[in-house]
Amino acid sequence: MRKWLKGGVLVLLCWAQGALAGTVLVVGDSISAAFGLETSQGWVHLLQQRLDAETPDYQVVNASISGDTTAGGLSRLPTLLEEHEPEVVILELGGNDGLRGQSPAQLKQNLAAMVEQSRQAGAQVLLLGMRLPPNLGQRYTTAFANAFDSLAEEKELPYVPFFLEGIGGVAGMMQSDGVHPVAGAQQRLLDNAWVALEPLL
Repeated sequence: MRKWLKGGVLVLLCWAQGALAGTVLVVGDSISAAFGLETSQGWVHLLQQRLDAETPDYQVVNASISGDTTAGGLSRLPTLLEEHEPEVVILELGGNDGLRGQSPAQLKQNLAAMVEQSRQAGAQVLLLGMRLPPNLGQRYTTAFANAFDSLAEEKELPYVPFFLEGIGGVAGMMQSDGVHPVAGAQQRLLDNAWVALEPLL
């Protein structure tokens, strides 16, 4: 409780414990939407559990949609920022742009706009990068990776270059489609993100 005089009137202000909670907003695609799994098995749910144990003032809002692209995320973000007023925004988008062969330059532009919108709303931003399999061609996969790397450098972002590090291409870590991690890989996803996320909390 805090009190002070305003216009000669004693004002009492009380904060409930819940009012102190901050919000971590995850804007991602199927990797964060726990495609092929129960929601409770996904890395975002595991993140909430870790925060409950270690930083209980935070809640996680998972605004991830399977199949979403950076363009889709950009179109959804203003409403999400207004509704949830997050302290931290985690961007996990771009994989579907790459699988569809879309322009890495446009991907970067979309993510840059999301970074700026988030910062203007008062949020810190964590960028979770993606890499593509080599069968898509070295020139394209290199340009795709560079889009994330250069954006993180230019915007001075907390950054995980390859969110699927230790998972992608590893036997037993991916579902039969070869694209989505299994339940047993979700803890590794969380650990990959946590290294860059923890300093922001």
